[in-house]
Amino acid sequence: MRDIDHLVMVVNDLEAARVVYSQLGLTTTPRALHPFGTENFLVQLQGNFLEVVGVADASIIPPHGDGIFSFARANADFLARRVGMSSLVFQSADARADRSDFLAAGLQAYENVDFSRKAVLPDGAEVTVAFSLAFVTDPTMPEVTFFTCQQHAPEHFWKPEYQVHANGAQQVAEVIMVAPDPSSHADFFRGIHGDGALALSDDGLSVETGVGSISMVTPDIFETRFGIPTPGPTTTAHFAGFRIVVKNLRDTHTYLATASVETRVMTDAVQVGPYGHFGIVIEFTENV
Repeated sequence: MRDIDHLVMVVNDLEAARVVYSQLGLTTTPRALHPFGTENFLVQLQGNFLEVVGVADASIIPPHGDGIFSFARANADFLARRVGMSSLVFQSADARADRSDFLAAGLQAYENVDFSRKAVLPDGAEVTVAFSLAFVTDPTMPEVTFFTCQQHAPEHFWKPEYQVHANGAQQVAEVIMVAPDPSSHADFFRGIHGDGALALSDDGLSVETGVGSISMVTPDIFETRFGIPTPGPTTTAHFAGFRIVVKNLRDTHTYLATASVETRVMTDAVQVGPYGHFGIVIEFTENV
């Protein structure tokens, strides 16, 4: 079982995206630059986070190589098609062991990626944070990427000041994927999380992790739950939404209404997007 670490959202304009996320009542971190041509800001929650990514310098984006996965190239290519969620990332204590596990499970894994970048702390001080990544993909899901992320300086990364949000957001509790045949992807998720984490039903495939879950459903099931068609392609698996647990749903709804955010109020949930929210549905609930 590998817990959800963060979600990667790809946008055309990073600062315009910051305005949108701020309007939702989410605290954002300062802009940071990757050494491979992309840039980001984060929405830190309690135990996981959102990473909003843009292209800063296309001229230095490295290509994919033999056994090498280029995060920046994959996201630039995704952005050429549409904005939205490109990657789901799992927590890691040892990215090299993760790669070995993926290969042993017969999955398509790549060389580990190690990198560092500068980060700005709440008090304005600049520090260096570092990461090791283990990428894994499935040829039958070309629209999505998965990887694990091992942090080497978590004491500089996680900051309580960045985890306080005006809308009461606490944690990403669920990632919603849409696929024509969810059951056909069971072996891939089994290779990442183990057989005990998976469940198949008439509604689709679910994966339970220690922090957060994945629900893969058909386009019809998605439309039944959210009241709108899936925002991504209907012929291949893609990320269509995610759910955030909040302290008090009534307070969250009041905040969004005061901020003039268009919402859909469902039973025990408030939803925004995908239109105007980068091709993704964001659902707020009180319960995990």
